[in-house]
Amino acid sequence: MVNSKLKLAGAVASAALTIGGAAMGEETPSWCGPDEATLALMDGFGGNSWRQVTNAAAAIEAAKCPSITNYEYSDAQGNTQKAISDIKAFTAKGTDALIVFADSGPAVLPAMTSAYRAGRVVIPFRVEVAGEEGVNFSKYLNTDFYGEGVTFANWIKEILPDGGNVLFLSGPAGTSQGVQAYEGMKSVLGDEYVFLNSLPFAVTNWDPALTQQVLTAEIAKHDEIDVIVSDFGPSLVGALPEFEKYGRSIPAIAAADGNSIGCFWHEKHESNPDFELFTVSTGNDDVRLAVQWAAALATGGTPPEQEMNPVPPFENSITGEPNPVQCRDDLPGSIFLSSSVPADVQAKAVGGK
Repeated sequence: MVNSKLKLAGAVASAALTIGGAAMGEETPSWCGPDEATLALMDGFGGNSWRQVTNAAAAIEAAKCPSITNYEYSDAQGNTQKAISDIKAFTAKGTDALIVFADSGPAVLPAMTSAYRAGRVVIPFRVEVAGEEGVNFSKYLNTDFYGEGVTFANWIKEILPDGGNVLFLSGPAGTSQGVQAYEGMKSVLGDEYVFLNSLPFAVTNWDPALTQQVLTAEIAKHDEIDVIVSDFGPSLVGALPEFEKYGRSIPAIAAADGNSIGCFWHEKHESNPDFELFTVSTGNDDVRLAVQWAAALATGGTPPEQEMNPVPPFENSITGEPNPVQCRDDLPGSIFLSSSVPADVQAKAVGGK
């Protein structure tokens, strides 16, 4: 059942719940216990569509639990001090469960530790924060980014069996997501695969504008880029036409999926013979597991058995498995077709029609 008592902060969450109705008619899940609780998602950086869709996914999941009476969202805007302040503020106001997307990594650990010791359920996810479960926070939910890197590398070996030049772009400096993905790639790729970026990855902060600056500079710097790897694929689209300005084909791309890069491939692949595309699921739904754990611990429900989110393949332009390259050109490019959030709900979440 949809929780009719749930109060929402922000138009994104409201739109997701109003249009989605994903939980309508469903039985109360086992992770939702009988005790009422409030829940907040604290985002380290909310400045792209991926985070907006992830917020919508969290709101939809929270609505499945009648015991969750309030869902709120905060955006630290990439500012570590604001991220710390947000955690302290929700702790002080008595929010029962805090889900933390800790882009600042271990810098927010003291604030999370204080919240946990004050009796709050604290669930960091996707980004490593150091510390210890049961001491600094309630539960850390990892995503298999090492496995993502292995998946990327296996595809790279298929299309470039003799080696090649690889350019890897990820998020903020030191983020565990990028570090783990690089380690996964290096476990498969030998020295015949040369990483052109400063190691372990070129820093983009997952910000589309910065990504375009970084990628444009790398295209000008390197005469031969055989494959680009990115854990936020849509951010590449703005700079990829630079290859054509230099009279070069857009190279192969291995990335997390997005409607914009899928549609871009459909537009450009015939005129760019090297432009093959392989994507993995972008992981908006990882937050659902975090909501389930947070709700279970805060309401007295049964915690999920799952403790890590996989990163499965999504599209392959060569084999069409598990899917051919997708494009919904009737919807914003800033949505993610691998997400379980309905595409029209995503469109509302990112400000589309």
